[in-house]
Amino acid sequence: MTRILGIESSCDETAAAVVADGREILSSVVASQIEIHRKYGGVVPELASREHLRQIVPVVREALAQAGMKLGEVDAIGVTEGPGLVGALLVGITYAKTLAAALGKPLVPVNHLAGHVHAVFLEAYKAGRAANLPAVCLIVSGGHTVLYEVKAGEANGQDAGRLLRYRKIGQTRDDAAGEAYDKVAKLLGLGYPGGPILDRLAAVSSGASRPVKFGPTKTRGNPLDFSFSGLKTAVLYHVREHAEYSGEIRTREQALERGERKFENLLPLCSPQTLALVREFQNAVVRDLLERTMMAAEELAVGSVLVSGGVAANSQLRATFEERGKSSGIEVFFPSRALSTDNAAMIAAAAFERFRAGVFGDASLNADPSLALA
Repeated sequence: MTRILGIESSCDETAAAVVADGREILSSVVASQIEIHRKYGGVVPELASREHLRQIVPVVREALAQAGMKLGEVDAIGVTEGPGLVGALLVGITYAKTLAAALGKPLVPVNHLAGHVHAVFLEAYKAGRAANLPAVCLIVSGGHTVLYEVKAGEANGQDAGRLLRYRKIGQTRDDAAGEAYDKVAKLLGLGYPGGPILDRLAAVSSGASRPVKFGPTKTRGNPLDFSFSGLKTAVLYHVREHAEYSGEIRTREQALERGERKFENLLPLCSPQTLALVREFQNAVVRDLLERTMMAAEELAVGSVLVSGGVAANSQLRATFEERGKSSGIEVFFPSRALSTDNAAMIAAAAFERFRAGVFGDASLNADPSLALA
């Protein structure tokens, strides 16, 4: 059994986990910074780095304690090297390099996006399912909206030498989907982060009021590329053109200032028109994510679609993809909601693949905020 300690600090979650053989999660600890960044409506890089410095040691200790292990008993240390916020990444990398050197353990650098792919595999293993390759993978979060073709690596004489191969086939040209959720939620006075609250509000909309209908996003060039900036702007213009929204937005903002942020607090402050607007925004986002992903799956003739990243926790997104998958004969795989958002279990799982292939880092390892996945 190979037990890898994973460390993740690419954005605003300080996380550590121990995973055995890339499949069994022995522990997973995540320290969230949502409360710190909430009043700014988004992640403040300098504050994120400082909080990582404060949390990294206790989070790793807790992950080891939950796994019932001592630090010297891990077989390797996996760490996110990018992409992400450079200052945040450096905290995790510096700590991981120090541990690896002090313990004489291999250091395994991991691409954060590869971690999201392995989050899907972790969940599939647990459920006794197999995600057949090649597959199309949609990674959709606050920082990323990108499509990859995922293939098994060359055998190199034995399975232990295999590394997954990735080919980017589509990406957002402006805002990531999760970023659009956050900006629309802020515009409507619904707080940060925007994804969870908008998802719940869209689900309770009666559909009686339909203030606007957003059409499909059009992009020139690659038909698999996404664009959400125009949708966000369409919501902004619609709100500006209808003065009746302004009073309730201010009422919700005042509720947020009083600390009344829960769904139960905000729902009574939303008119049917606002609920319908939220529903139509979410319908548009989910439709674009679904159509382009399934277009890619059909063009590449794959039998599996993988969906990961923070927005993969969205209930409508999950239901819509699963329904379309069944009607199209394509298996759709999601991680659990806990593994959809940033975590270190996915980093440890991805590190196991690289550990078996002998891909290690050394003291020169540095953060790469725009690291490509290949």
